[in-house]
Amino acid sequence: MTGPRSTFLVAAALATLTVGPASAAGAEALLPANLSPWGMFQNADIVVKAVMIGLACASLVTWTVWLAKTIELRRETSLANRRLEMLESDTSLRQVERESADARDAVAQLIHTAVRETELSHGIFDDGFKERIALRLERVEGAMARRIARGTGIVATIGSTSPFIGLFGTVWGIMNAFIGIAETKTTNLAVVAPGIAEALLATALGLVAAIPAVMIYNALVRSITGYRALLGDASAQVMLLISRDHSRRGMPMARAAE
Repeated sequence: MTGPRSTFLVAAALATLTVGPASAAGAEALLPANLSPWGMFQNADIVVKAVMIGLACASLVTWTVWLAKTIELRRETSLANRRLEMLESDTSLRQVERESADARDAVAQLIHTAVRETELSHGIFDDGFKERIALRLERVEGAMARRIARGTGIVATIGSTSPFIGLFGTVWGIMNAFIGIAETKTTNLAVVAPGIAEALLATALGLVAAIPAVMIYNALVRSITGYRALLGDASAQVMLLISRDHSRRGMPMARAAE
């Protein structure tokens, strides 16, 4: 009894030792060679790769818009502040119009349109003239605000859609991981984990694209709101300047009924 039993135990141990390394070797053979983010991208499915590339491009667009709009807003705000100081000084509408004759910034456009309406009204300063001036200034303000806000809409879109695009890539990658489990007929974590990690990388890229986009959009909206407030102050100063010009000339205010 002792001899056969000992022989059986030795055979079982040898079988265990033989199967164990073989299974481990098979699992290691299924693992990708590189588990870095770049390696996971290279081993990902074509759809997941497309999602990752799209999110990377979206992030690049976000930072490009931020840089361009920040430079533009700083330049336009600086010009508006200088023009506003000029309007608040002891000057006349004709003088500020001559000083900004070749300029195309927002406040210069306000000045040009006010001068144009003054010429068309032949110096009649009545309620109708004030309404026409206010309408012209309001239209110029709206046009300049739309111009300065160009490009911010795409940042808002990136911020709101990037997490869902990344989630789509993750769902697709996990589906492929489960398909791989069914094909290899193994639930070894070492085999399953790389595919799931590749899928989750898409979600991470979605958040990397979305979070800065939301923050950048909010910062740009605050800056644009401040810029529009400057244009409103400039419009009010143009109206005051026109009123002072007529008072200096001693021209009586004509009424609309006259």
